[in-house]
Amino acid sequence: MADRRNRRSGGYSSSGSGKSSRYGSQDDSRRGGYGSSAGRKSGRYGSQDDSKRGGYGSSTGRKRGRYGSQDDRRTDRHAAEQKRRPDTTAFTAQERTAEEDPNRIEGRNAVLETFRSGRSVDKLFVQADLHDGVVSSIVRLAREAGTVVSYVPKNRLDMMSETGSHQGVIAEAAAVDYVEVEDILKRAEEKGEKPFIFLLDDIEDPHNLGAIIRTANLAGAHGVIITRHHSVGLTAVVAKASAGAVNYTPVARVTNLAAVIDELKQKGIWFVCAAMDGTPMYDVDMAGAVGIVIGNEGSGVSRLVREKCDFTASIPMKGDIDSLNASVAAGVLAFEVVRQRRG
Repeated sequence: MADRRNRRSGGYSSSGSGKSSRYGSQDDSRRGGYGSSAGRKSGRYGSQDDSKRGGYGSSTGRKRGRYGSQDDRRTDRHAAEQKRRPDTTAFTAQERTAEEDPNRIEGRNAVLETFRSGRSVDKLFVQADLHDGVVSSIVRLAREAGTVVSYVPKNRLDMMSETGSHQGVIAEAAAVDYVEVEDILKRAEEKGEKPFIFLLDDIEDPHNLGAIIRTANLAGAHGVIITRHHSVGLTAVVAKASAGAVNYTPVARVTNLAAVIDELKQKGIWFVCAAMDGTPMYDVDMAGAVGIVIGNEGSGVSRLVREKCDFTASIPMKGDIDSLNASVAAGVLAFEVVRQRRG
């Protein structure tokens, strides 16, 4: 009985101890389990957080890396694209300012109809590898009209195009129509005045041309003669720079300026070439029928044209530099003509 009690008691005790042990173990296990679980969880969360942090960090790093690489690739592509594009500094002033010119005509039908209508066209740009029927017809009409034709690569036309659909041809029409040299002489005759003309030898800057036309109008000149090649035409930029004077001062366009000078000499006109090494303008007689010759912005009057002139006039200067802008030089000489004619 006692043994049974003891066993019971011991059992209870053992059982209790076992239970307790079990509970203890269970608790410990639970605690340990929970602890371990928590630890593992915590470990997992910690790891997960770390992983997340690491993952996000890595993801961000990878993202940044990708974006960085993408930027680099974009930069590389942009640099490569720039290399493929033609050098715009090689364009003439007329081409560079064409972006501002609403008189640019693009597309085969539009250009074809422009020539058929008889409208003045300064220059025609044609894609170099196109020689089909329509393009050939456009080129033929351009040559008949005396328009300068330039064959250029497609990418150059792409850069010039505003519509993105040039179809291999771009024409630059004049803002106003050109006249013949005879029309300028007739204008002087109608006014009962001795001819006063400006002859421009390859002026390329549209702002210079516009300013000279404006000055010619204000000084009472009867007209302006420009060259067909290597010269800016009557673009919208020129019209704007002239302050509208292109609508009142006739402009003729010729192929050979030296030949025109020879022809006009036979009509009693004397020619004065602007040059730094010439006779001071106050000592040159410009009171009669006169043509003032202004040269290119960089190279001045060409040798052949200069040789055709009767006089070479210089503008007295006292500053530290030795040259004037082409349009300013034209203005100074224009009003010396006005002064001398007033007596």
